Amino acid sequence: MSKRPVIGIPCTQSRDEWGGLALGNSETYLRAIEAAGGTPLLLPLSDETGVLAGLYEIIDGLLLAGGVDIHPDAYNHPPHENLGSNNLLQDRSELYLTRRAIADGKPILGICRGHQMLNVAAGGTLYQDIPAEIPGALNHEFSADAKDGTVLAHDIQIDEESWLAETLGQTIIKTNSMHHQSVRDVAPSMRIVGKSSDGVVEVIESTSEHFAVGIQSHPEELWNTSEPQWAHLFATYVQEVAKTVK
Repeated sequence: MSKRPVIGIPCTQSRDEWGGLALGNSETYLRAIEAAGGTPLLLPLSDETGVLAGLYEIIDGLLLAGGVDIHPDAYNHPPHENLGSNNLLQDRSELYLTRRAIADGKPILGICRGHQMLNVAAGGTLYQDIPAEIPGALNHEFSADAKDGTVLAHDIQIDEESWLAETLGQTIIKTNSMHHQSVRDVAPSMRIVGKSSDGVVEVIESTSEHFAVGIQSHPEELWNTSEPQWAHLFATYVQEVAKTVK
């Protein structure tokens, strides 16, 4: 049996039932990677560079998941009054891992916050609050308001020349929406290949031969529920990672 590629997924931080800090992430990411043929591995947050470096060496690909807002210190902007909760330890941990993966060409898939982190780590910026900063925008917290990640909110228009369009076999796909931040200035090494009808950036891809893709929505909630076409995203991503495994 060939080796299943190891996909590292940084943890988020929360309070457990006793009030202590706990590290983990949504099971839906893990199951999506498992079904696609990969081995998911949760990566603890740390300020110890040696720890992060050791974790980085174990993984074959990096999946940046959803979570709290990225603090604008990460892209040298002042905080907006509507900035939500954030976690500086998660920012620092993910910036280290993402920048190493970009430099080494280790395949990256970013989802929601992870899509934004990919852009920031590569030198881009974010809108900190869509309702306040993008007049006339859709409600990009539609699925969150419904408290159901399987609820479809809007279409994504995808560039027909993109990796994602080839992977999905289509240039329009329905998706959920659970975010209030989004890509503002796209990083120099990335390009915009998908938007919602209001112009909000939904998909970015690397301009180099190294694989890096960011998806603003949460396809890990959809691939085995309300939009099965998203399963191709995870399957093809794991295949891309497998190509790099020696």
